[in-house]
Amino acid sequence: MDAEWLKHVTILVVDDQEANVVLLKRLLEQHGFNNVRTTTNAHTALEWMRTQLPDIVLLDLMMPNIDGFMVLEELQGFVPEDEYLPVVVLTADTTSNSRRRALHLGARDFLSKPFDSVEVVLRIRNLLQTRWLHVQLQHQNMHLEEQVRQRTLELEQARDEILSRLARTAEYRDDDTGRHTQRVGSMAERIAHKLGLEQQFCQRLGRAALLHDIGKIGIPDRVLLKQGRLTDEEYTLIKTHTQIGGELLSASTFPLLALACEVAMTHHERWDGRGYPNGLRGAAIPLAGRIVAVADTFDALTHARPYKEAWPLEAAVEELRQHAGSQFDPAVVAACLQVLVDDGRLDPDLFAATL
Repeated sequence: MDAEWLKHVTILVVDDQEANVVLLKRLLEQHGFNNVRTTTNAHTALEWMRTQLPDIVLLDLMMPNIDGFMVLEELQGFVPEDEYLPVVVLTADTTSNSRRRALHLGARDFLSKPFDSVEVVLRIRNLLQTRWLHVQLQHQNMHLEEQVRQRTLELEQARDEILSRLARTAEYRDDDTGRHTQRVGSMAERIAHKLGLEQQFCQRLGRAALLHDIGKIGIPDRVLLKQGRLTDEEYTLIKTHTQIGGELLSASTFPLLALACEVAMTHHERWDGRGYPNGLRGAAIPLAGRIVAVADTFDALTHARPYKEAWPLEAAVEELRQHAGSQFDPAVVAACLQVLVDDGRLDPDLFAATL
């Protein structure tokens, strides 16, 4: 036990007899305990302990109004279960019933009146030894928890960076900034929030959406970067990016990648069942895919690509509105437009007119 720590432990003495309080305080201070608090009022003692727990309590059992048993019961209500607070009962009542009741309520030891000074100091030191070990364990656990928290944060940051860089491998050829995937992820997360989905799902979707077009890795540049109209054969080829992405991300045991796989496979399905690759219809399309479909289309419309100019916001909003109920889930379109209203990009009156 650390000698310096022992000098600064807080000892609380609670006894309705002033003589006992004075005796114990003097005895403890003579043996190097510099922080001894005393009171003859059990109510005052409880108020102190609710504010800051001492390291050990010397508690008289037989007191008026609030006796020691009642104090022990109160302590059970606000002392954390994982906190070791030794309580030494001071009593002249040596009957087994009183001892059993006190032990049942959390007492750790007994000191019989009249006090034996040597016994008082030895018993207190023994209990403080256990208290010191408990405090050291708490500090160690806090240190380990901080290390775990820091390591977890580092792993999360590394994971997010890997996802972002992986997403850029697919977008780099037709969006060398890589910002399309970031914008789609952000919009998808915000749409999910507007739909009232759980926070964890919204955040996970925002990250999973970064990989919605990962399958473009398998599409030749002559098709992906073509500035003119695609032939039927080329369009059929480019549609395979959903299946390629699904295959790349399939069979993962990680929820984030499983969701990314779902998004990659379904973000080109249509509400009316005329989408690809599986022709899913309505609610049969996973909600994540429906959300990313709107976020992806809106961003593609409003930003320039090698094969197209950026559309004005009003035109993009009208496009989403026209295809709500056919290409897109109407509720997802409405949530997307509400995000634009919140950003100040879309006039609330125009938003109302589009519904």
